[in-house]
Amino acid sequence: MPEPEWPASSPLPASRGQGSADDAFSDDEENVRLMLRVREGDVHAFEQLVEMHQSMVIGTACRMLGSLDDAHDIAQQVFLRVWKSAHRYEPTAKFTTWLFTILRNLVFNESRRRSRRREIPLEQENDDQPTAQFKDHTAPAADEISQQEELEKALDHAIAALPEKQRLAVVLRRHEEMPYEQICEILQMSLPAVKSLLFRARAELRKHLAAYLGEEP
Repeated sequence: MPEPEWPASSPLPASRGQGSADDAFSDDEENVRLMLRVREGDVHAFEQLVEMHQSMVIGTACRMLGSLDDAHDIAQQVFLRVWKSAHRYEPTAKFTTWLFTILRNLVFNESRRRSRRREIPLEQENDDQPTAQFKDHTAPAADEISQQEELEKALDHAIAALPEKQRLAVVLRRHEEMPYEQICEILQMSLPAVKSLLFRARAELRKHLAAYLGEEP
């Protein structure tokens, strides 16, 4: 099949949850319906799937890699693989599980490539840039806002320092509010193993954020 035109880039989205169980079931039915049309070569159905899921894919990739540009590149690769493998697609699992399994493989490969090259994520490269221009010291509760921003930045860095499986589990659970069972399928781990993974990740995050939480490290 000829490759469809790739849509324009979008900014990093806010976190989004999965909604109610009924909504999730209805969404998956629509995903499967569209994907079965994609399997028959329907470019419009593919474009609909991209529009529905690209924000979530880009957001997760960005939180995993620390670079919006790299996240867009990974997202393009994800959907290109969806298109090219559409003829083999079978609705044996939730569409988003299949989609995020593709994303997992690409993100882990990129993380390992970076590790070999000792590359630094974008946020870390920009840490020495002045931030005073973004602060409004005359606004009410400016100190509280600044502290919250610092905490969020520290949390992002702490998550970025986690091992890749812990990092992805935290991102999927915290930002996408995925159920444990779906995270198990994406990471190909048992439920006890995923819960243990998240427990260790949260303990590590709490240790890194102890100073911000007013706790002993």
